[in-house]
Order: sequence, then C-alpha cells, then structure tokens
Amino acid sequence: MDELLEVRGLHIEFHDHLVPETVVHDLSLSLSQGEILGIVGESGSGKSMTALAVAGLLNRHDMKKQGQILFEGRDLLSCPRSQLRQIQGRDIGVVFQEPMTSLNPVKRIGWQVEESLRIHTELTKQERYRRVVEALQDAELMEAERICRMYPHQLSGGMRQRVMIAAAFVCEPRLLIADEPTTALDVTVQAQILRLLKRKNREKKTAILFISHDLSLVRGLCERVIVMHRGRAVEAGRTEEVFEHPREAYTKALIAAIPRCGKGQKGGRK
Repeated sequence: MDELLEVRGLHIEFHDHLVPETVVHDLSLSLSQGEILGIVGESGSGKSMTALAVAGLLNRHDMKKQGQILFEGRDLLSCPRSQLRQIQGRDIGVVFQEPMTSLNPVKRIGWQVEESLRIHTELTKQERYRRVVEALQDAELMEAERICRMYPHQLSGGMRQRVMIAAAFVCEPRLLIADEPTTALDVTVQAQILRLLKRKNREKKTAILFISHDLSLVRGLCERVIVMHRGRAVEAGRTEEVFEHPREAYTKALIAAIPRCGKGQKGGRK
C-alpha cells in the first residue's frame, strides 16, 4: 500500500523554560491508507505531542522541531500556514479526549459540525445542513435534526464524542487522528465509540492514528502499534506480535499492568 503519512526523524524541543526540554526524540513512523496505527504510552511519553505535530497544531515559535511529517508527500512541518489550513479539517480530521474542551459551549451543534464545510467547500447552506445531518446520523446519533439545534451541555459525554467524530468525518478526511478519544467515557460507551471508528475505517478506508495509554483498547483496534517512553519509540510492530512477544522491559511492564478478569489468570485476551 502507498504510504499516506510518513514521519521521519521527528524531534520536538520546548524552549519555554530556562532549560530546553525534549519531548519527542527522533521518531519515525509510517501509515498507509486504510490502516489503523496505535501509539501507546503513559502520560509524558510524547504520544499526544506526536499527534499534535501531525495535526499541525503545535505553535511554531516557542519550540524547535526537526525532521519531516510527510502527508501525501507534502511536509507539514515546513509548508506555509495557508497550505496547512487547507489540509486541516479537509484531509486530516482530529478527535480529542474531552469534547467539552473542543466544542464551543455557546454555539449550536449543527453550526459546529458544519464548520469544516464552510471553510473547505462551496456547498450551499441547505447542502451543508443535509451533510451535517447525514454525518450525525452516520455517527449513530438518533434525531440528528434535533441535535443540530442543541448545545453541547445538553448532550451526554458519549453523544458529545459522537458529535466530534461527525465533525471530524464531515469532509471525509483521508486521515483521522484520535487522541485518547474514549478516556472520559464509561466502558460500554468506549466499546461503542471503538466500533464506530472501526466501521468508519472499513467503509471509508480512512487511516487512523490512534493515541492511547490503554493497551487493551489498542489491541482491540489497531493493526500495528508503537510503544513510546520518555519521548522515544522503544518498540514497534504488529499489535499481536508486540503483545504476545514483547522485547523491551518497558513494554513488558505495561502489558503486565493490564487488569485481568479473575484471580490468578495469566495473559490472553479477555
């Protein structure tokens, strides 16, 4: 498969303290169209910083960034802001951990889901509205037209996250970056959101970069996984291979910390 995304030697160093802090060390990865790649690690491992860099959401002035982030051959680290804005929302969609920090509390849901269409298309107002309703329905939200008129606080956490998925997919992007998209949700809703992402990946062939600290979620969703620790990729490979035969001590410790069902049970998928 042709590579949709290729990260080469990504190095991110913050300069907003007295002593520079490196948060991502020489990271390389690739992602093909229709593939799901997981990046897993504990807090501070650099996984979310990597996701923000790929999404083009890092400030360009208070940090040093080296390497390349090639999206369909275009380097997102060095391209003009005008070109980056054309890609964001249209070709690359993003879903964050907590939708209440991403959704505007004083704007109706329909207006917010429609935003990418206003920026990236020449659709009429009526055509945009129909596309928004379809996107909400496709995100498995019933009564989509009523939800369009509602505000974020009127929805449950799971419904808000489905709204964010609808907004991310409304322009049918080639790549979706999902940064801890289920962390704030209960287990049942988590499973529903993962099934939704799997279905989108299968039907639309959308590549997904899935960021999580939860190895169980990564194992259930991702074909390949990269394990990060202190800004470095310490292990990478096919997900089942990494889980069944981890090489690095850090990966082994992460896997050993996964909760098991029942006393004395060892390994295996539950």
